[in-house]
Amino acid sequence: WIGMTRGFWGEDDRYHDAYWSRFEDVWGHGDFAAIDEDGLWYILGRSDDTINVAGKRLGPAEIEALLNAHEAVAESAAIGVPHDVKGSEIVAFAVLEPGVDESNALREELMQVVVDEMGKPLKPREILFADALPKTRNAKVMRRVIQSAYLGEDLGDTSSLEDPSTIEAIREAR
Repeated sequence: WIGMTRGFWGEDDRYHDAYWSRFEDVWGHGDFAAIDEDGLWYILGRSDDTINVAGKRLGPAEIEALLNAHEAVAESAAIGVPHDVKGSEIVAFAVLEPGVDESNALREELMQVVVDEMGKPLKPREILFADALPKTRNAKVMRRVIQSAYLGEDLGDTSSLEDPSTIEAIREAR
């Protein structure tokens, strides 16, 4: 189909190992997808973005969908950060709708939304407010960059970043 990788130039074995070796006759592309009640497929995000909280595995899109459904939130991003006991904890960043003010009450309300839908073990360590999220020129949220900025680590390659000032917004939100 249109978006399917058909091979690597001159490296058929590497292509097969990368995309066809995990499941027999199934193309493994590294994305999580869901099928709705009409049979339509939706890409939810990269499988390597999976957050493992005390043995419970979830994708950032699951947390983000809950936060984005709140009337005060324009968009959000969830990342996993190291935790000594649980392995990882969730930290979420929310960009608020115009005219909505940041408050601890709103932060607690958003945390409660996650607890109500996903359970107390998946309650975010914190929800931080940011003016914008780092995105590629194709409007994909760069969770890797958000995680590195939050943890104070080297950001790696940011050449596809649309607006570098968004990194500072993440650092300031900490």
